[in-house]
Amino acid sequence: MKFALSTLGCPSWSWGEVMAAAHDLGYDGIEIRGLGQELYAPAIELFSPANSAATLRRLDELDLRLSCLTSAVYLFDKTDGDVRRYGEEYVDTAARMQAPYIRVLGDLAAAPREGVEIDIDLVTENLRHLAVYARGKGVRVLLETNGVFADTTLINSVMQAVNEAQAGILWDVHHPYRYFGETVEHSYANVREYLGYLHMKDSVATAEGVVYKMMGFGDVPNEQVLTLLQRDGFDGYISLEWLKRWNKSLSEPGIVFPHFINYVRDFLG
Repeated sequence: MKFALSTLGCPSWSWGEVMAAAHDLGYDGIEIRGLGQELYAPAIELFSPANSAATLRRLDELDLRLSCLTSAVYLFDKTDGDVRRYGEEYVDTAARMQAPYIRVLGDLAAAPREGVEIDIDLVTENLRHLAVYARGKGVRVLLETNGVFADTTLINSVMQAVNEAQAGILWDVHHPYRYFGETVEHSYANVREYLGYLHMKDSVATAEGVVYKMMGFGDVPNEQVLTLLQRDGFDGYISLEWLKRWNKSLSEPGIVFPHFINYVRDFLG
């Protein structure tokens, strides 16, 4: 398996700093969730048609690749008529940058929200559209186990309904465990056939809510996940989803990124 450094965890870093850290720490890839103040990956100049070749050459020199373009394409949004266009632009940018995956969302919040109804059929239709659009481009469109879709029985049923090779699942290990009480075995059985990519993080549940921790300091069963993936020869990417862009009180990336890569590689080793 391979490991990616996500720019979500280092929102103040320049592109040079991101590449240097990924290379020096021994990561295999870089997941793009914004760069500087720009969250929309197709608008990042480094990935434009004019600059993409130079960016790819530099990544190749450092033995890195872009692992995923992690979007805020909201497949559930009935009010935005441009959702599919945004998704298509992400697919095209990923294809140009040789990134094998884009992430899309079927729900807004990490946890299901009381009183909020998600149109599952709309999410399914939009995901199918983007998966068909991605045919022949070397890109898979991954729906994350997020919000109501952290119920892995539900996300499995969506994948069966979409029935497109270019559609898959981004398994955020944290959400099914934390918000639906799923065991790792149950989640893995539901996502395994469609699994493309993983997000990992650790946390503890408190009376005030979820508190994120560095790997190994919470109670999320990440090591069980690593054991199953290693057993089955998973060769895709795992990324630490460190929510520093949204929560400035979290530990700094210079501390967290080395800890994560050392933690997972020591365990697997």
